[in-house]
Amino acid sequence: MAYSFKGSLNFGFVYIPITLYSSIKDNDIGFNMIDKKTMSRVKYKKTCVDCGEREVSKDDIVKGFEYEEGKYVIFDDDDFEKIKSKKDKNITIEQFVNLDEVDPLYFDRPYYVVPTGAEKAFSVLLSAMESGNKAGIAKTVLGTKESLVLIRAKDGELLLNTLFFDEEVTKNPMKTNLAKANEKEVAIALQIIDSMTGKFEPEKYHDEYREKIQKAIEDKIAGKEIASPKEKPEKNIVNLMEALQKSLESVKKKKKAKS
Repeated sequence: MAYSFKGSLNFGFVYIPITLYSSIKDNDIGFNMIDKKTMSRVKYKKTCVDCGEREVSKDDIVKGFEYEEGKYVIFDDDDFEKIKSKKDKNITIEQFVNLDEVDPLYFDRPYYVVPTGAEKAFSVLLSAMESGNKAGIAKTVLGTKESLVLIRAKDGELLLNTLFFDEEVTKNPMKTNLAKANEKEVAIALQIIDSMTGKFEPEKYHDEYREKIQKAIEDKIAGKEIASPKEKPEKNIVNLMEALQKSLESVKKKKKAKS
C-alpha cells in the first residue's frame, strides 16, 4: 500500500515515527472522452499561451505565482521543502479535545496512522486516548498545503482525519424562521425514527449504482439495449400528518416482516 506521509507524531516530549496510509480507495468506473464521429480518444493538451499554442511537456511545467500582470515568481519542489520548518514536517499534537465536540462537518480525508518505531509509546498514547474518548488536534503540511488534523483512537487503531479550517466552511443558507413543529407530528416522527434505529453496519451498504453501470457496460458490449427499470408511481401525499402515519405503518410492516 502506498503511503501518503512519513514523519513523526509528537505529544509533549514523546516522539513516535509514523507513516500515514490513506484509508479510502477510488472505486469509480473510468470512462474515456471519445469523439462520437470517429470513435477516437479525445486528449487534453497543455499548450503555451504566448508560444503559438505550442504543446508543453510535463518536465517543462513549473509552478508560478503572478505578482503583477504577466510577471511570475517560480517555485519548484525544493523551494516548498525549504519553507517547511521541522514542525511543519511532523505532526505535533497541540491540544486534546472530547471527540464528540468535533462536528463531522469539518472532516475531510481519513488516514491510518502506523508506527514505524517507538511502538510502546504508540500503544500508550492509543490506549490513553481510547479510554478517555479524546482526540488530538494538530497542524502539519501535507504536500504543499498546511492541514488542520484530528487524531483519534478506535477499536485498537489510531486514525487521522484532515479537517477543514473554519474559514473554509460556508454558512448554511437555510432560513432560520422555520414553521413551528406540531407536537403530534413530532411524536409520530419520533416513533418512525425509533422503529428505523439500529446499529450502524457499514458492510451492509454498497454502491448499487456502480453495479448498474457495470451491468450496463456488459450489456453494451453484448449488443443489448439499456432498459430503464419499471417503477411504481409514487403517491403524492400533500397532508403531512397522513404522510407521517403512512410512513409509520410502512416501517412497522417492514420490521414485522423481518422478524
